Amino acid sequence: MSTFVFSLLIAFSLYLAIRSRRGHGKQSVHDFFVASRQFGVALVFFLTAGEIYSIGTMVGFPGGIYAKGPTYGIWFLGYILLAYPIGYFIGPRIWEAGKRHNAITQADLFKGHYRSRALELIVAGSSILFLIPWGELQFTGLASALKGLGWHVQPFWLIVVCAALAFTYIAISGVRASAWIAVLKDILMLLAIVVTGVAAAWMAGGTHEVFHAASHQVSNAMTPPQLRFSMSTMLFQSLGFYMMPFAAQGFFTARGPNTIRRTQIAMPLYMMMYPFLVVASYYAISANLKLASPNDAFFAAAVHLLPDWLLGLVAAGAALSGLLVLAGICLAIGPIVTRNLIPNLPETRQKRTAKFVIVAYLLVSIATTLLTPNLMLLLINLTYYGVTQFLPGMLILLAGRQVRPAAVAAGIVCGQGLAIVCYVLHIGFGGINLGLVCLAVNVLVVFVGHILLRPSGRRYAMPDPLHRHS
Repeated sequence: MSTFVFSLLIAFSLYLAIRSRRGHGKQSVHDFFVASRQFGVALVFFLTAGEIYSIGTMVGFPGGIYAKGPTYGIWFLGYILLAYPIGYFIGPRIWEAGKRHNAITQADLFKGHYRSRALELIVAGSSILFLIPWGELQFTGLASALKGLGWHVQPFWLIVVCAALAFTYIAISGVRASAWIAVLKDILMLLAIVVTGVAAAWMAGGTHEVFHAASHQVSNAMTPPQLRFSMSTMLFQSLGFYMMPFAAQGFFTARGPNTIRRTQIAMPLYMMMYPFLVVASYYAISANLKLASPNDAFFAAAVHLLPDWLLGLVAAGAALSGLLVLAGICLAIGPIVTRNLIPNLPETRQKRTAKFVIVAYLLVSIATTLLTPNLMLLLINLTYYGVTQFLPGMLILLAGRQVRPAAVAAGIVCGQGLAIVCYVLHIGFGGINLGLVCLAVNVLVVFVGHILLRPSGRRYAMPDPLHRHS
């Protein structure tokens, strides 16, 4: 029965993708990737939430609570809540800059403001580098979710089917399909989490019983270095939250700045699902459920508590959570290659070429997931360290300041390079998140470089010799 419900919901998601194309038969490159900036509050809300609350919400968060106790939840919830006010203020400015520069990608913003081909290539290249492992993260999460639900599927076939589904969603109508499917995904995910949490509390005789039993097995104490690391990590990741390349594209789909502001005001409502995840995780502890991995905590509780048909709903919610983020990554990487890496490609050819790029990316993701999981794990851990280094350059362009592109490029390269070296060599900073230290170095390099290069009264005294296309 669970397989039937799961298949039915996945088929319905394909119907929604086809339905989203109605009235948009011949999509331009802007409509395909950013919906011609036409989405209202509801679609922007679900699309943005769909990319934020991914498979990690059902796998990583409960697993962290199960293994590390409530201190993990404080960090996880803290950085997301801190990020929303930042998004409220910079999101509308990103949209305005995107409209001004006719942007589809984050790198388009840097290209349009700084007029530097070299800086554009640095932003585009590093965006792709740090997005590549994000696909593997979705594949791994999906495999963990289905395994936790007792569905034993060969990893190769699971990954191939997921990649094919993600590409099908994209090929049908681009970001419009993602937005419509995001509505279904969020409904299913919320239902799965709430129903499992309520069932756990009911079975245990109330939340008090669940928490009391779990309190004997989890720790809620932190040492001073752990506290410093947790606080600095919350700050750092909140600053980098909207520097993910697909975040800018999500803002570009909005109808206007007010659409983004209203969306950001409502986003914290999603936090209401986390208590149910905590209850489910603690139930897995109090009931002494046998887990192969802490990441199985939520799904083990669901299997123990829910009827078979409801497990199909849980599986569909988990699958769509991963597939939606995978589609979002593809929709980010495709135009980065066709607009920012390949010079002078006409817009009429960008959409078709991007589809080939997306297929290539999915094939690379499949290969790396199966063949080099350790390398991908390293890059996943470096992703936030890398993309957050775009923040100084982004704030400068949003403020309309005239800063030499060479200074911004040097700041990004120094910040990313230092982060990689410190992470690989395990260099610590007294409990402070190394990304925050590298971001401070980035800002210092930009400031010093701006002074030393002495920009003239014109926009830029010396045109970038690598700049060859508009």
